Amino acid sequence: MKFILALLAVSLAGLVALYALRPRVLFDAVKASLRRRASLSRKSVRVGGITWPYLDGGKAAGEPIVLVHGFGGDKDNWTLYAPFLTPHHRVICPDLPGFGENDHSVDRDYRMQAQARGLCEFLDALGIARCHLAGNSMGGFIALQFALDFPERLASLTLLDNAGVAGTGISDLQRSIKQGSNPLELKTMADVDRMLAFVYRKPPFMPRQFKRVMLDDALANAQVLEKVFWTLAKEGIAGALNARLGEVQVPTLVVWGRHDQLIDVSVVDELQRGIANSVAVIFEHVGHVPMLEAPQETATHHLALVARTSG
Repeated sequence: MKFILALLAVSLAGLVALYALRPRVLFDAVKASLRRRASLSRKSVRVGGITWPYLDGGKAAGEPIVLVHGFGGDKDNWTLYAPFLTPHHRVICPDLPGFGENDHSVDRDYRMQAQARGLCEFLDALGIARCHLAGNSMGGFIALQFALDFPERLASLTLLDNAGVAGTGISDLQRSIKQGSNPLELKTMADVDRMLAFVYRKPPFMPRQFKRVMLDDALANAQVLEKVFWTLAKEGIAGALNARLGEVQVPTLVVWGRHDQLIDVSVVDELQRGIANSVAVIFEHVGHVPMLEAPQETATHHLALVARTSG
């Protein structure tokens, strides 16, 4: 018993030291654990001369569900959400260029139409002719653009607090952009806390050293993040896709958080007016990321759409 207690004490001391001195190791271990829980594995494929890392798992039969992350995110943004999907469907979560483990070249074209084209090439590389596509924030903008440009490739479309469409209300993010400020830019630890409070209705607990990892990544990729942000802002604030919503023919689910500070909930009305037979769900207790703040509730509506539209 004394030996076991001593071993536990040594292990605990090792974890404390690791957390203090090498937090990324523990951060990556947590990510790996969440991937296993979601039945997802990391894979990669060459697309247009660069490597696209992605998570892949779940049931192989049927048309897969493809999940596209938002600005500042990556493929692991979906690991709390995917466990509700993988028992029923194959789920694929790519890192978009500029984010995660994908290429971070500043000279790449990050306009939404180019990103939708890149996503199409990614699906081609995986041999996926048709899928159920969902995206959050910037990822929702890309997904909506994809539905306009490649409608034959979609069985359904799910938009989670998507950018690219202007509503009648003005969000805090829009006000900052009009003043020439990027409220999602991370330069200090205080910025990380502010950003989490901006994105979530109730920010989850995150160890300080894990926030340090997030900050280090943001600082390392600051140049490309700045370019993508202002590219996205230019197209999104102008409501680039408002006039084209009537062209969307694929069955569409719109999910929104009532307390979204980045993209005003009034966008839901625009989407419903523009997209024929679309279905909308507004969560009263959620901010900008429903797949993280209300994963099971969001998945219930998502799976219902997929069930109705699966071939």
